[in-house]
Amino acid sequence: MAIENENSVVGIEYEVKEAGTDTVIDSNKGAQPLEFITGKGQIIPGLEKALVGMKEGESKKIVVPAAEAYGEVNPEAKQTLPREQFEGIDLKKGMALYGQGEDGQTVQVTVVDFDDNTVTIDFNHPLAGKDLEFDVTVTEARPATDTEAQTGQVGGGCTDGSCGCGH
Repeated sequence: MAIENENSVVGIEYEVKEAGTDTVIDSNKGAQPLEFITGKGQIIPGLEKALVGMKEGESKKIVVPAAEAYGEVNPEAKQTLPREQFEGIDLKKGMALYGQGEDGQTVQVTVVDFDDNTVTIDFNHPLAGKDLEFDVTVTEARPATDTEAQTGQVGGGCTDGSCGCGH
């Protein structure tokens, strides 16, 4: 079956690099495939779009422009905060920190600079502004079951109502 835009269960093995470099940013080769359902926004849009039409067992190199990956760098996504908010943290330039965003979700920030009084952090994703090159093999491609399509979870999701499905 060829991968469709909506409600295909897809498994992929991948290796990703910043386009034009040899440095591997992330890979799951030799490990569990990444499984997701198309049309649910579970992976970056440019990669999902490029997988449409591929079949199980097929491999391909896919370049995803920054705008269809983690977006362009937003120069306004930096904030300077009082150093006291980072009490007990051994700060280093370039280090990633995790906190809670306004909507309650976990957000990753990067420490840009700091001194005795302030810390400047960047809310841009570390891969923002970067074109990405994926080396992908499709390990699974099948239609989603009705439950998978409804829950957005491969394998049908929960059965006890904990996901808000109403069981």
